[in-house]
Amino acid sequence: MTNIEQIEGLLFVAGDEGITVAEIEHATGFAKPAITTMLTQLATKYQADPDSALMILSTANTYRLATKAAVAPVLKRYFEAPLTTSLSQASLEVLAIIAYRQPLTRIEIDEIRGVHSGSTIQKLVLRQLVTETGRLSEPGRPILYGTTELFLDYFGLKSLDDLPAIDLAALSDAEHPAPETDLFLNAFQDKLQAEREDE
Repeated sequence: MTNIEQIEGLLFVAGDEGITVAEIEHATGFAKPAITTMLTQLATKYQADPDSALMILSTANTYRLATKAAVAPVLKRYFEAPLTTSLSQASLEVLAIIAYRQPLTRIEIDEIRGVHSGSTIQKLVLRQLVTETGRLSEPGRPILYGTTELFLDYFGLKSLDDLPAIDLAALSDAEHPAPETDLFLNAFQDKLQAEREDE
């Protein structure tokens, strides 16, 4: 694996929150000037490749992968697809975690699920089921996520107090989940199935 490939991989998993040069330095051990040079090289590579949909954006010393404006129409159509065809199992899991533990950061969600959740969270944000509720006052200022009014409306809830009672500890215990932990996921799936049958 090349040095640039390592940086590209970090940009990918960092998602919309992006990653700083200092964070890349910590993860790779590369010197900061070398990191800046490789980020520039990678950005130039994306920009020069007509077959690549990617680009690198930088703000306040934070770098993140983004898509070029040319692919915006197809992405818009994808995210405007009916909700019932878009909520995957991963989306349901992330939505349940956010619903019960909000507000929390992407890293906290990743730790609960054991996998990277950045792209799944972004889909839920674009679906307006999840929103940014603030940022933690710590290095990197990670985004906090919570559910929306649309989330409540979609699942027929008057407030978060109407969520089915479950063992919150079980949400972070993947090896020994309590049976009631699946209640909310099952409710999501039942809702989606009912809407598919009505189509």
